[in-house]
Amino acid sequence: MASNQRQSLKALQERLASRLAEAREGGSDASWLAVEARGQRYLLPLVHAGEIFPVPFVQRVPYTLPWFLGVAALRGGLMGVVDLGGLLQGDLLTTGCPGGGSEAKLVALNQALGVNAALWVDKLVGLRGVNMFVSAVPRVASDLPVFAQRLTDTHGEQWQELNLQALAAWPAFLSVVA
Repeated sequence: MASNQRQSLKALQERLASRLAEAREGGSDASWLAVEARGQRYLLPLVHAGEIFPVPFVQRVPYTLPWFLGVAALRGGLMGVVDLGGLLQGDLLTTGCPGGGSEAKLVALNQALGVNAALWVDKLVGLRGVNMFVSAVPRVASDLPVFAQRLTDTHGEQWQELNLQALAAWPAFLSVVA
């Protein structure tokens, strides 16, 4: 049973890696990696998203904010692990790893952003292109500085695009000390 799950996970990762590579090379019209975190839908620009990992052991770090889940060893290096939903929704009461169960993943930020961090998401939804959305509302001044436009897909579902460059430079993201 465990072997079948590992093979399925490996096949999923290979398919996603292949599709992400195609999208980056222009072989697809995909612009975003669609994810869910704490019940909200987010779009991560492919150009700034990095590798996707199954959730490993995350070592808590004392005296940090609840959304900073700790550090994890990914590809031979340590990365800070951030609960994306907890950070963006201002959840300062919940501690420990969020939900998501077996569907939870870590999405590393692209190395070009200069931040050694991965975002904990509850679920990968897939790749999304501009043609999958029917309307867009630009960000307003009262939005978090990491929010870009809000999009509505063909099913009427709302998606919040994130500016991962702004996230990597956002003082609230870089200040994990409680």
